[in-house]
Amino acid sequence: MDADFRTDFVRMPGSLKHYPALVLNADYRPLSYYPLSLWSWQDAVKAAWLDRVDIVAEYDHVVHSPSMEIRVPSVIVLKDFVQPRKRVAFTRFNLFLRDEFCCQYCGARGDLTFDHVVPRASGGRTSWTNVVAACGRCNLHKGSKSLARSGLTLRRLPRVPGPEALRNLGRKFPPGHLHVSWLDFLYWDAELEA
Repeated sequence: MDADFRTDFVRMPGSLKHYPALVLNADYRPLSYYPLSLWSWQDAVKAAWLDRVDIVAEYDHVVHSPSMEIRVPSVIVLKDFVQPRKRVAFTRFNLFLRDEFCCQYCGARGDLTFDHVVPRASGGRTSWTNVVAACGRCNLHKGSKSLARSGLTLRRLPRVPGPEALRNLGRKFPPGHLHVSWLDFLYWDAELEA
């Protein structure tokens, strides 16, 4: 019984793991929208203590040390501007984001893989301009055939996305949880109050 209490206490220290801080660049824009730039409350408090960030909004929750008390930050702004990357990394996640998480042959969502438009067996390269998101059914149907032989057509030609374009695409997919203090700093397409 005592061991169960100790294990629960260690795993859930006041449920503070549920207090992430939204991280904004020095220009008050999120570092990224998808995934949303979040830090744990511990990292946010440490950065504030080291004077690397300004705290813009706080949760109602308080943490204590032996000599002080601090409210948990919910929105922080970096003091130094972080230059956005000029080139987007070619990753599976970024590829799916570029293709808006849907199959580029049939438009299906979910359970995606990727497909080489010009098959590797025919000399196709693994690059932004030759790889698209595809559902398992379309990928299996196409196999190592060319588009013409498979009878499939692309909804959109594959392209190299720019960092700003990918950031804007990420804004179309808001996370499941948005704290009310974050809303003024996140610019999803939403109707503004008059």
